[in-house]
Amino acid sequence: MVDLYPRQSGGGAVKPVKSSKPKALRDVVVAIDAGHGGEDPGARGRGGTYEKTVVLAIARRLARLIDKEPGMRAVLIRKGDYYLGLRKRMQLARRHRADLFVSIHADAFRDPRVRGSSVFTLSSRGATSEAARWLAERENSADLVGGVKLEDKDDLLASVLLDLSQAATREASHQVARKVLAQLKRLGKTHKGRVQQAGFMVLKSPDIPSILVETAFITNPSEERKLKDRRHQQKMAEAVLRGIKAYFEQSPPPGTLLASRAPRRHVIARGDTLGRIAQQYQVSLNKLRSVNKLTGDRIRVGQVLRIPET
Repeated sequence: MVDLYPRQSGGGAVKPVKSSKPKALRDVVVAIDAGHGGEDPGARGRGGTYEKTVVLAIARRLARLIDKEPGMRAVLIRKGDYYLGLRKRMQLARRHRADLFVSIHADAFRDPRVRGSSVFTLSSRGATSEAARWLAERENSADLVGGVKLEDKDDLLASVLLDLSQAATREASHQVARKVLAQLKRLGKTHKGRVQQAGFMVLKSPDIPSILVETAFITNPSEERKLKDRRHQQKMAEAVLRGIKAYFEQSPPPGTLLASRAPRRHVIARGDTLGRIAQQYQVSLNKLRSVNKLTGDRIRVGQVLRIPET
């Protein structure tokens, strides 16, 4: 019989080494922000439809769809008809440790003929102004989602850390925005053919990829009618979900259920470089070349790369 507890020379039994439990895999968290609310109704259509009402309906539908997806969980930033400050919306997303922030809006313009949906990410000017604010107030700022504190860093190091966080966040935001826009193009007309950039406050989180979806022009009578239609609201939510899923299937956050299930693949898009892809997935350039049998850095649009395990 094998002695599982051998004796020490001092007479005591050696306690068995406790094996550490594997860390539980978590869900991907998507924060869904219905724009405006309460005393801030947003834009108003000619038929009397308020932006705050239709975007909340679409946000709720999107949240229900996300919650049905294995490995994904939705958090509604605004759950009813009440006002929330823009920075409060960002803070709530951070409090829930969101992996993605999606703000839902309905556009408006003085010309009622203008129509189509759009997707926005943060402009470089908006990112610069927010970085300056974080650096000026870093003693009072919450940690970055990665757990990095700025308050005890000198000016140069804090600036470098914030720049790195912002660069990764803006790249991820653009990736998910492109996938959502591609799905909206399948649903109907888009206002622009590419992702737009602006300095919207709700997009300024330096550590949470963030997009703003303008679902339609509520000032266009035809689109106002669509925004009120439950079937169109559902189709809009489904299109946004497909874009979100496509992004997370390609780039699942480490430690999530989605990351453990999906083989990692990357479809080369215009503007991609091998170095940028390696940085995005946090793998070495040499390993990325090796698993894909690449002898150099030349890649082509539409090519599918295998992403090695980190």
